[in-house]
Amino acid sequence: MNDNKLIAEFMGHKPHSVMGCGKVYYNYSKFWDLLMPVVEKIENGGLDPHELIDKALESRVIEDVYNEVVDTIKRHNNES
Repeated sequence: MNDNKLIAEFMGHKPHSVMGCGKVYYNYSKFWDLLMPVVEKIENGGLDPHELIDKALESRVIEDVYNEVVDTIKRHNNES
């Protein structure tokens, strides 16, 4: 599964249409303003008890945070 699709489904977002590309999902790996609400939902939901996302945020590298968000959602989905 595409990681952006995984995040979008976690957030309850639907794909949007782009002329010539069909349905696409937001690119959470490139934009902090898209990724931070996901981080907030994970933290507010208590889904990161080991604070791995906080550690990734310390790096200030969006790819680190994105990868940890994806891993956290996958762990959550496997536990559900």
